[in-house]
Amino acid sequence: MKRILLTSCILTGLGLGGCAVGPDFKKPAAPAASRYGQAGQPDRTQAVTGKAEQAAAGLQGGAQALHPGQDIPAQWWTLFHSPALDQLVRKAIDNNPSLEAARDALAAAQENRLAQQSALYPSISGSFNPTRNKTSRTYSPVPNSNQWLYTVHTAQLNISYVPDLWGGVRRGVEAAKALRDAQRDQLRAVYLTLTSSVVQAAIDYATLKTQLETTQSLVALQRNLLESARKQEKAGEFSQNDVALQRTALAQNEATLAPLQKQLEQQKHLIASLVGDSPDAPQPEFSLNDLTLPADLPVSLPARLVEQRPDIRTAQANWHAACAQVGVAVANRLPNIQLGATPGFAAASIAQMAAPGYGQWEVMAMVTQPLFDGGLLRHQEHAARAVYDQAAADYRTTLITALQDVADSLTAIRTDATALADNAEAATAAGDSLRIALAQYRYGAISQVVMLTTQQAHLQTELALAQARADRLSDTVALFQSLGGGWWNSTESDAPHHPSWHPDKGLSVLLP
Repeated sequence: MKRILLTSCILTGLGLGGCAVGPDFKKPAAPAASRYGQAGQPDRTQAVTGKAEQAAAGLQGGAQALHPGQDIPAQWWTLFHSPALDQLVRKAIDNNPSLEAARDALAAAQENRLAQQSALYPSISGSFNPTRNKTSRTYSPVPNSNQWLYTVHTAQLNISYVPDLWGGVRRGVEAAKALRDAQRDQLRAVYLTLTSSVVQAAIDYATLKTQLETTQSLVALQRNLLESARKQEKAGEFSQNDVALQRTALAQNEATLAPLQKQLEQQKHLIASLVGDSPDAPQPEFSLNDLTLPADLPVSLPARLVEQRPDIRTAQANWHAACAQVGVAVANRLPNIQLGATPGFAAASIAQMAAPGYGQWEVMAMVTQPLFDGGLLRHQEHAARAVYDQAAADYRTTLITALQDVADSLTAIRTDATALADNAEAATAAGDSLRIALAQYRYGAISQVVMLTTQQAHLQTELALAQARADRLSDTVALFQSLGGGWWNSTESDAPHHPSWHPDKGLSVLLP
């Protein structure tokens, strides 16, 4: 039976390329889980209640409904309903150099795959060699019609072919194709990271801007209170200590303005770099009041996540490539056949090449078998199998991390909705307390210490509120990113109108 199988492989190898040794890659099964995290989690987040609290929370105070199994739109950032944000993301896709580099890397991987595939075909090269020769008079008979000087024109083809007897070449092509697929998913990952980073950068800018404006408002109020305290000191109503306390509070809050301004400027620079601009290029302004919190959130099922996350797809493609390389290593240890032929002509003139009798040819066949190499090929096979096991473990790690990312994002969406409601209530109460304290302060009903404490509490709650509003937006971005970003719903109509987005390297490479 073994002889029959071996003979079948040899004959197939000579004719169609042979049997492929090594393991066949099997696509891993999708996760069996139907949810991310524990069952019983609500599919709708808490909303901010109360008119004053809703006004404080702004566009980020509404509830969000989670829809398991619903698909993600390709341009998910449009759900924030910000034209400026849409233009910024489009500009980043047009101009970001990292995305262009990833497209070029994919083009190189595709060419490498085609180059690897060429080994399946015979190699043919041609040569033409005219020579001028002189024969010594020592030799006899006198060659070439009694002429000691003569010319020879030699033209021939060099044909060689190595049948893919054991499928080692086809395994190499399979590995190259898998690496090409991995590079395509790397491009998708760069695309997803870029779009998510641009949206997050806009949210961070809006948050810093709100925090800076809040601090500036309180500083302006404290300056007015300091001026009032100085007047009351002159009238004998306030002590020098009261004035010093107000000056200290004002100086402390003024000291926070410069770091906030620095962070805001650095955030502008980050946005400029993401869209491919220089730091001094003007960028659009963003405010938390301009970014709408999406009310409906599609949540892909875990079974679909393996097809959507670029990092999971990349890990699977690398695993596939490692599997194919095992077959290459096994084939290198087996006997091989090399066929060759050199048909051609040799004549005294080019015209004679068309005449009969001047043709020449040579055919050859060679069988090779590694006999001793110090264990090189054996160790290379063992190494290929170890890399295969490593790639399988990397895939499982990537899958587990991806599931964790989605679960963490969903948890953050639920808990940060509650946190915003609490912060809105705290900020509203602190604002009411500040207004009451200001009225009492003017009539001398409260001490300077109580007034300063109220001011600081108001500032802290306003800053926390701004961060809580931003957290809800950031959680939504993180969810879309952890689910893969919807690249599989991209169409050519989504492609930016830019010369670099041509059919070979454009948005079409993001399609399934």
